[in-house]
Amino acid sequence: MDIRKLQRVIVDALEDVKAQDIVVYNTKHLTSEFERVIIASGSSNRQTRALGYNVAADVKAAGGDVLSVEGTDSGEWVLVDCGAAVVHILQPAMREYYNLEEIWGGKKVRMKMAADKAAEHAKKLGLNRVEIVDEEE
Repeated sequence: MDIRKLQRVIVDALEDVKAQDIVVYNTKHLTSEFERVIIASGSSNRQTRALGYNVAADVKAAGGDVLSVEGTDSGEWVLVDCGAAVVHILQPAMREYYNLEEIWGGKKVRMKMAADKAAEHAKKLGLNRVEIVDEEE
C-alpha cells in the first residue's frame, strides 16, 4: 500500500475514535525500517486500546499489513506496527514523559484532518458551519 494512503487510513482511524494531538513524522531520513511515525494521545486506557484496535482493523480492511499491536494490556502506550508506518498511542502523561516528538520529530507531514476537510468543503459551498446528521432509514 502506498505510504500516503496508509497514513491517511491511520489518521482517519485515529480521528474516528477521537484521538487527540495527532502528528505524523516523515522518518525516511532517519531509518530504513519505516517511513512514518504517527503519534496520538488517548484520554484513558480504554480509549488508547480502542484507538489501537481501530487502527489495526482499518489498515487490514484497506488491504494493508499490521505486523503487531503491543501495549493493549495496560493501555498506557499502545504501539501498532503497520510496516511502513509505526503508530504510537499514548496517554498524555506518558507522551509528555517519553517525548517521542523529540526523537522522531523534525520533518512533520502536513495532512488535512477530517474536520478541516469538512470546514473547507462548507466554505466552498458558502456555508458558515457544518452539521452532520444521521438519517434514519
